[in-house]
Amino acid sequence: MGAGKKRVLDEASGTPRAKKTKTDETTKKPKDKASKAAQPDSALVADEIDFPRGGGTSLTPLEVKTLRAEAAKEADKELFEVCVEKSVKRRRKSEAGGKAKASDKDGKKSTGIRIEHLNYKVYGWLLTCVQRVAVGMKILGQVVAVEPLALIVSLPNQLFAHVPITHISTQLTHILENMDDAEMNASDDEDDEGTSSRIPDLYEIFRPGQYVRAVVTAVRAPGATDVAGLGRARDEVQRASRRIELSLVPEKVNAGVAKGDLRAGFTLSAAVKSVEDHGYILDLGVSEVSGFLSFKDARKGPFDNESKLHVGRLLDVAVSKMSGNGRTCNVSVDQQMLRTAALTEVSSVTSIVPGALVQSLVTAVQPDGLILQVLGFFDGTIDEFHLPPGDPEDNYKVGQKVKARVLYDISPSTPPRFALSLVEHVVNYHTKSVDSDTELREAYPIGTILDAVKVVRVESERGLIVEVGPEVQGFVHISQVSDEHVPTLSALSGAWKVGTMHRARVTGYFPLDGILQLSLKPSVLAQKFLQVADVQVGEVIKGTVKKLTDSALFVSISGSVDGVIWPNHYADITLKHPQKRYKPGGSVKCRVLVVDPERKRVALTAKKTLVESSLPIVAQLSDAQVGVVTHAVVFKTSEKSLQVEFYNNLKATVPAREASETTLPSLPAAFPIGKPVQVRIIAVDAESGRITASIRQASPNFKSAITDISGVDIGDIVEGVVSDIRKDKAVVTLKPTQVTALLSLTNLANRREVSVAQLRSTLKVGDKLQDLVVTSRNPEKGFVLVAMKPKEKEALLQKNHLSLDAVQPGQLVGGRVLRHNRHGALIKVTNSITGILAPTDAADDYENGKPFPAVDSVLKAVVLSVDKERRQLTLSTRMSRLFPAQDKPVVDREITSLDSLKVGETVRGFIKSVAEHGLFVTLGRDIDARVQIKELFDDYVKDWKSRFSVNQLVKGRILSINPEKKQLELTFRSGDLKRDNRGQLSLSDLSEGQKIDGRVKRIEDYGLFIEIEGSKLSGLCHKSEISDNKDADVTLALRSFREGDKVKAVILSIDTEKRRISFGLKPSYFEEKDFEQDGEESEPEDEDRANNTFGVVEGADESDAEDEPADDASEDGDAGKESDENDEESDDAEDVAMDVDLTLDLQQPSGSSAAPRASAPTEALNLEDGFQWSVPNPSQDVDMESDEESDEDGQQEGKKKKKKRKEIEQDLTADMHTKAPESNADFERLLLGSPNSSYLWIQYMSFQLQISEIDKAREIAKRALKTINFREEQEKLNVWIALLNLENIYGTDESLEAAFKDAARHNDSKTVHLRMAEIFEQSDKPEKAEEQFKRTVKKFSQSSKVWTLFAEHYLKRGMLEEARKLLPRSLQSLEKRKHLKTICKFAQLEYKLGDPERGKTIFEGIVDSHPKRWDMWSIYIDMEAVQGDIMSLRNLFNRVLTLKMTSHKAKSFFKKWLELERRLGDEEGQATVKEKAIEWTQRAAGNAES
Repeated sequence: MGAGKKRVLDEASGTPRAKKTKTDETTKKPKDKASKAAQPDSALVADEIDFPRGGGTSLTPLEVKTLRAEAAKEADKELFEVCVEKSVKRRRKSEAGGKAKASDKDGKKSTGIRIEHLNYKVYGWLLTCVQRVAVGMKILGQVVAVEPLALIVSLPNQLFAHVPITHISTQLTHILENMDDAEMNASDDEDDEGTSSRIPDLYEIFRPGQYVRAVVTAVRAPGATDVAGLGRARDEVQRASRRIELSLVPEKVNAGVAKGDLRAGFTLSAAVKSVEDHGYILDLGVSEVSGFLSFKDARKGPFDNESKLHVGRLLDVAVSKMSGNGRTCNVSVDQQMLRTAALTEVSSVTSIVPGALVQSLVTAVQPDGLILQVLGFFDGTIDEFHLPPGDPEDNYKVGQKVKARVLYDISPSTPPRFALSLVEHVVNYHTKSVDSDTELREAYPIGTILDAVKVVRVESERGLIVEVGPEVQGFVHISQVSDEHVPTLSALSGAWKVGTMHRARVTGYFPLDGILQLSLKPSVLAQKFLQVADVQVGEVIKGTVKKLTDSALFVSISGSVDGVIWPNHYADITLKHPQKRYKPGGSVKCRVLVVDPERKRVALTAKKTLVESSLPIVAQLSDAQVGVVTHAVVFKTSEKSLQVEFYNNLKATVPAREASETTLPSLPAAFPIGKPVQVRIIAVDAESGRITASIRQASPNFKSAITDISGVDIGDIVEGVVSDIRKDKAVVTLKPTQVTALLSLTNLANRREVSVAQLRSTLKVGDKLQDLVVTSRNPEKGFVLVAMKPKEKEALLQKNHLSLDAVQPGQLVGGRVLRHNRHGALIKVTNSITGILAPTDAADDYENGKPFPAVDSVLKAVVLSVDKERRQLTLSTRMSRLFPAQDKPVVDREITSLDSLKVGETVRGFIKSVAEHGLFVTLGRDIDARVQIKELFDDYVKDWKSRFSVNQLVKGRILSINPEKKQLELTFRSGDLKRDNRGQLSLSDLSEGQKIDGRVKRIEDYGLFIEIEGSKLSGLCHKSEISDNKDADVTLALRSFREGDKVKAVILSIDTEKRRISFGLKPSYFEEKDFEQDGEESEPEDEDRANNTFGVVEGADESDAEDEPADDASEDGDAGKESDENDEESDDAEDVAMDVDLTLDLQQPSGSSAAPRASAPTEALNLEDGFQWSVPNPSQDVDMESDEESDEDGQQEGKKKKKKRKEIEQDLTADMHTKAPESNADFERLLLGSPNSSYLWIQYMSFQLQISEIDKAREIAKRALKTINFREEQEKLNVWIALLNLENIYGTDESLEAAFKDAARHNDSKTVHLRMAEIFEQSDKPEKAEEQFKRTVKKFSQSSKVWTLFAEHYLKRGMLEEARKLLPRSLQSLEKRKHLKTICKFAQLEYKLGDPERGKTIFEGIVDSHPKRWDMWSIYIDMEAVQGDIMSLRNLFNRVLTLKMTSHKAKSFFKKWLELERRLGDEEGQATVKEKAIEWTQRAAGNAES
């Protein structure tokens, strides 16, 4: 009995009383004792011990003590205090259920059940009636958001929770765990089950607004660590959802559901377990029972027409029927059935799952809710948030039957109780709506300001419930009623009492409760933005600087909304010290650049040009209309185009031609990254999203310069008035369109049959011109080109209406060239008829005719054939076709079929294409020939593609004809067509002592690799087998050979096992007759080649450079242009030498044991290390002739030329390096053999200077520049440098300047500028050198090499401060990527020529800011090694080896350290290095294992 009393006391004190509604009554309603009838006992109640053994309790001793104290206080107030009863009683909070004093409207006695709120924490000092969320509680939720790895769920009473992806279903978790294996075993032809077993994304399974049944798995206190799946919380809802963790796994949610409960209409959660032939097997979480969902029934579900449901997918199902064996339960996913299916009976209290629609009986009506009897056995409560709007006492009566949906079970409680909901959107399973079409979220977006909301209920410890509109309520948390701290609220007094009106702002939603989250705080009402989505792109705002880092500036915009400004948007120019402008707490005016609501990011710009811009904002593709002028920012540059960025990451391309009115030397230099520019949109491709813009057309005066020429088309006959006469053109204003046109004076003179000079004297401004034909249009610049209309007789049949049916082969027609294609020139005959003019049909002599007539030119042609289907004519402009009566010679006959060709016949044609395996040459209209690579040259040519181009005229011989396959082979090689196939020679065919002809294949330090001519066999000629003279410099002789040189060699040995051949080149191995025989054999070939040269026709006279200086000069000019166009960035790849060696080591020009040939490649003379006119040391000199030749000069004058040539071939070995040329004849003879050798030309100039023939030396230099092939750029540069040296020493300032400008124009300009400065340095002219360097850095400020060489010049002169001032200047001009290299070079210069301590300081800064740049560490160590301070080196090695690096890099550092210890240190240091290396290796191995 005592135990029972104690339990009653616990219950009475532990359950706070329900709140009373606001009323004017001062007396309590009479209580009805009859209503206190005991609840009938039921076997359905779960087995719970109501009276624990020994009078125990489920509460802790502290909780029992607290509750007893509260009960005593309550009793004192009720019994002894005389006061007016408050209209609203404060609710008291407790963990345990108990008895509470309450009254129903009829004055009946209370049922002893109290209505509670749900929360995860205890408020205040147990002053509110709150049911604590407990682990194991089953609860109904509504999906708010679907994250990649978690769900955000709304719970009753303004709570949020999250569901990790691993708590969706057991099957999905299993798939995630075996994800790697599933990916490895996946195949394209998997069966249906395999396909449905892939990992579905959560957004495929769930949608916002969906209701889910869940069980609480964890409740975390505020400030707990992050939760897996949610990542970094970006808003308040995510932060709130971290507190409670739920699980949707059917085994947990449906725990307690018995097999007997699975009757028709019972709803529960299920997961797809497998996919079978006719449907899905479901996991219901009920033992011994599986669910089955047929494919037919599955189509009724809300699955967005998915073909198959994935394994692991969670479903909300309703039981249709149970199978006869009781093992399978058929279910349905029909939404209407799920909404209306009601639960009528259960086997146990645990069978009632959240979301079940149950029949209930109202047993008590209280001001704050209802008390129900669920299914006739269990207690239930409905709080005010889940009742329809209105007074509960008016809307509901005791004894009324209602259908309510279970929200959660109140646990622990005895007897069991449930919280239910009667609100329409929960009962019908849909989202809260204001009306039939508008959802609550759409009607009241976040940030909406409500001018007047009325307080309808006050919860002193929690907040206010306000009325927003009809059937729409809002909740204001106590922390959101004022900016000041409010400890408690009162319903009868104060600023927030019931009935007061307030201004509020929507800050969020509670979807399950169907109410708005509001705030009354003035600071929130004043905020401009509540969320990132409120920020508008292009809006100008004022923010406050929060923080400045190295990577960005963070700005507070409004409340919790922050923005970021990237470094290239700090200002219009790059700021060196942004911290001086932007200080924390300071104000900054900026414009919104990018808004990303998904990532909750706002990017801003502080560029003054953009902030103060009044031009339109282009933030999306629809804003980008052609003609719109706006501002943009350059974010990427290249030589061909600029990439600019508008707002919201919208980008556009600005072609180089649209960047400026004038030609810019470098786009990146003129438009650095981050520069704001004004652009005009000139083209928009909506499909690809590409936008093309123009900076040039955005200029204010552009409109006046551009005229609309849309009214004039090509071919129109117009008239106009001469408005201006220029050098070779007349400017004509067309009437009446006022379009500007250009007319060639030559064309007008020809039309009037007068000379241009006579035309100039007669043509006046204002003259009218008629019969002008528009030949081309330039819409961008707003003008057209016109020409005089041809005479009537030239129009031929054009004036008649030419029709395709009337055209006959042989007929003469006229037309205009439209364009060129792969078949030839496309001719416009009439508006509907076109013609094709093949290049082989253009002239009888390809070389002197015009096989490719200019576009827009007018010509006459003969019709060869008519293609009526394609409405196209085949035309010819051969004179033999146009005027067959004239008997003119035909150089290139017309080839119409393969039958007209014969093997061995010489033909000419045009290159159609250059392929990987050779050329295709057009010989006739439909006849093409192939030229394989092996048939292009007699000699081996490595870079053969550069020799040929499309449409080039070539000459060759027919090699083979295959009429069946219509294949034709051509050759450019001379000699017999019946050549043996290469590669048939084998080792067995060779013998020791045999003399062979070969070609130098490769050159190594130890000798030459020679390939036998006519085979693929090759062998080695060791350097000891080159010369008979043991004292000769064989290394120098090796340099004289080039790859591809022809040589005669003798086989010394053959190793058949290793397949090796040893050759010898010593002159003693050969007799004179060996060379005589070759000479006699080669002479007819040479004569034949001279008479019949094959290959490129235009290049036939290329070797005779002196006969055609004009052509060579033009080629030279072209080469100069190509050189000038070289990319400035090439100096990034080159290694700048810091020490300039002023001595010149001139090397032997190209030569070999074969006869020198003009076409043989020659090595470029290297003048990188300086230049001097004096002859090198005689011991290192290279003589151009042998002693034998000089001895035999006088004795063998009458010998044949061929023999003399072979003697030169024989002497081009190591034995000839003993004597230099001594006369003009010697030089001329050598230059015949090596015309491209700059070494010989410079020696020739030096020879003239020694005999004071300065003018002759200049002439030789100019002759050399004309003679040397334009492809030999380095050789030409060497001659230019020699000419600059000559002018510097012997010429005047004017002649030197003229030569310098010519050299810069014809070569790489930067190289010539630097060489000029070097020449001044060598000739002791420091002032001129300094002036030259200043010119160079001004012109090439983007080159790191130029700055470092200038600094080196100053340091050599002892001008340390001037040199050091160059570093900050260079960093202003150079691109950022070149900064580190430049700083490193300056530091090296300090070590070598300046102050080593200063260099050390610079390197310390480099390695501190770039610790992983191992190359910088290595250079730093090398510089310190020169100083010889071993202690400093040890310190450096210890520092670098503490950094994380690869074992390969660590090995190189230890190796270098050990070498330095051996050179500068001692044995103890060497031992230390070895120990540290072993220690490092062991540590690295240990880290790898862990």
